[in-house]
Amino acid sequence: MNFARRTSAVLAALALGLGMGATRADAQGLIDNVNGITVDATGDLVHFTGLVISDDGRVEKRLARGEKRPDRPSFRFDGKGRTLMPGIIDAHVHVIDLGFSRLNLDLSDTNSLDEARQKIAAFAAANPGRPWIIGFGWNHEKWNLGRFPTAADLDGLGDGRPIWLERVDGHAGWANAAALAAAKIAPTSKAPVGGRIEMVAGRPSGILVDKAMALMTPALPRPQPKDYDAALSAAQDALLARGVTTVADMGTSIEHWQAYRRAGDRGALRIRILGYAAGMEQAALIAGPAPTPWLYNDRLRLGGVKLVLDGALGSRGAWLKAPYADAPKESGLALLTSAQLRNQMSRAAMDGFQLAVHAIGDQANAETLDAIEELSETYKGDRRWRIEHAQIVDPADLARFVRSGTIASMQPQHATSDWAMATRRLGPERLGGAYAWRTMLDNKVPLAFGSDAPVEPADAFIGLKSATTRLDARNEPAGGWLPTQRLTLAEALRAYGRGAAYAAFAEERFGNLAPGQRADFLILDRDIELASPTDLAATQVLELWMDGKRVALKDR
Repeated sequence: MNFARRTSAVLAALALGLGMGATRADAQGLIDNVNGITVDATGDLVHFTGLVISDDGRVEKRLARGEKRPDRPSFRFDGKGRTLMPGIIDAHVHVIDLGFSRLNLDLSDTNSLDEARQKIAAFAAANPGRPWIIGFGWNHEKWNLGRFPTAADLDGLGDGRPIWLERVDGHAGWANAAALAAAKIAPTSKAPVGGRIEMVAGRPSGILVDKAMALMTPALPRPQPKDYDAALSAAQDALLARGVTTVADMGTSIEHWQAYRRAGDRGALRIRILGYAAGMEQAALIAGPAPTPWLYNDRLRLGGVKLVLDGALGSRGAWLKAPYADAPKESGLALLTSAQLRNQMSRAAMDGFQLAVHAIGDQANAETLDAIEELSETYKGDRRWRIEHAQIVDPADLARFVRSGTIASMQPQHATSDWAMATRRLGPERLGGAYAWRTMLDNKVPLAFGSDAPVEPADAFIGLKSATTRLDARNEPAGGWLPTQRLTLAEALRAYGRGAAYAAFAEERFGNLAPGQRADFLILDRDIELASPTDLAATQVLELWMDGKRVALKDR
């Protein structure tokens, strides 16, 4: 090749390279003409009118009004002035349980024992091939029953089949006589430590609380892989329909993880799942000696371990410093001893797993904070210890969250569902640290919000209403329950966004549409900044985008 021909070839190659470079530079999507809102790392509400999205689905830039747009975007979406916000991060979900709650009998909408009986009978008639009637969601407090339901209340239902129904909080189960017999639960049966068998006239009543629920487990039909896959699909539909793009999955088992991996392998993992294993044994089965890497383009990771220290307030399993006001002989249940708690936390921290401890009662929160303070002397660095729920905290213990850098992972809907029950359980004089979001923030405690679905609906817009008003679905009580604990919209949005991402070591990947983050966002039917706070729960998600691509919503 002579010099002229070589020069031409080099110039041609250079021109081709420049052309390719220009094409890559122009491979940007443009989301334009939107009323964009997010909350920055500082906590400030930020407004923008456009997003530039890279070809790999990340945010390149938030655009202000009048700011120059890309000349030749690979696509342009006109938002027609509608409100855009980051995809919601739900900091506390039970993904597979949510799916099964939609596939099995759901009693969460029943308002009386009679309604529940009617719904059980209808479900049994519609599912004659099921060997057991399995369900979830009953709430005897909502029914104003004044007692737990009993096996006798299920007599005549289910054509003689065993019936097993978990309470809405997942901390008590209701069995009929056939289910008790199948599990060999008799008057002489002993509840394990951390559990309680409710008795009536010297016989099991049909109610098993907390660890006593495990007595039923060997008798229950064992779900198959296809059942877990169906539950995951149903859960994803429900979450995406309400704008949830990322969840912290609390209590991940190996069966759950296998379902997530099967979905990821076939391109069917549509949400981002941040897994917290159900104890160290499950963590070892799933991840081995250390947290997993991020999988499927930031769709899946097992990074933490969840432990459960006490039960729930509704079933009087929450571990309190003083007896229940409405049951003076009961103070709740410690599901782990002090030594067990510290041993399991130490094992997890030693292997680099993040710790998330379920603690609802004030004694459970104090015990968890004690353990965190002790372990922090050994396990240094950025640990981001989490307390899940933190519902009833002794005001004297609130400052300890900050000293240990502990995150309060809370669920706004619990306060507005529980307010009447919580007042009865504790008495008005013990509510100073109850569901205390404002006090947490004022004390600079990192706050992450979630739903605890399926205990509550997987719906952050209900949560936003709860957080900003302290009003329930009937807009009660007047003025809001403990209204000094209300948050601003920006504070609540941050807890469902960057705050929830920070709580899972994911704030660099998603949370507030900052440059470099995944382009996960929602288009809404209203400007939530201008809407009445009592109307926030009615917000509809018109469109959902992940990685800069529109996602079809199936569960409308």
